[in-house]
Amino acid sequence: MALTVTPCNPYDARIGRHELVRMPDGVSAFKVYFVSIVGRSQPQRYEWDQCELAPDAFIEQFRQMDWGGVGFVTAFPHITKVFRFSPQAEILMLVAAYDTRTGKPIDLARGEGYVEFACYAEALLAADEYRFWAEAATVPDYLEPFSDAGKATVESNTKLAAYVAAANRG
Repeated sequence: MALTVTPCNPYDARIGRHELVRMPDGVSAFKVYFVSIVGRSQPQRYEWDQCELAPDAFIEQFRQMDWGGVGFVTAFPHITKVFRFSPQAEILMLVAAYDTRTGKPIDLARGEGYVEFACYAEALLAADEYRFWAEAATVPDYLEPFSDAGKATVESNTKLAAYVAAANRG
């Protein structure tokens, strides 16, 4: 099968404010991380300080959606992912996504049987959050620490395309 690579945007993420959000059911709780991607065209789509939705308004909307479970959230102005530990097998982390502005679900299928797991900032947060979960003796112990990841920069967003082009020439 030939590998086709399509262009993608540059990626320079900043992980900013974070907050523990307890849900109305009194059981569910999520650590919310606000993440911006800086330096792209349309900063209002990718940067919290440029978009029309304020983080406090996001928190209130998120609470009203009443997600169930325990885990963490990566909130970008354009997409939000909810990562939770599976109630059926709590050693597994599950993920769902929705459009931050509209609340409509986003399908994470990316073709050829693959699904999107995470961008770089989300992967850094997921690694820390999974470690916090694994090391915690109780859910309150898990909910206490927050990741100290602050920046996630992909140095080259064209290396796969260059690699495939070179391989096809040679």
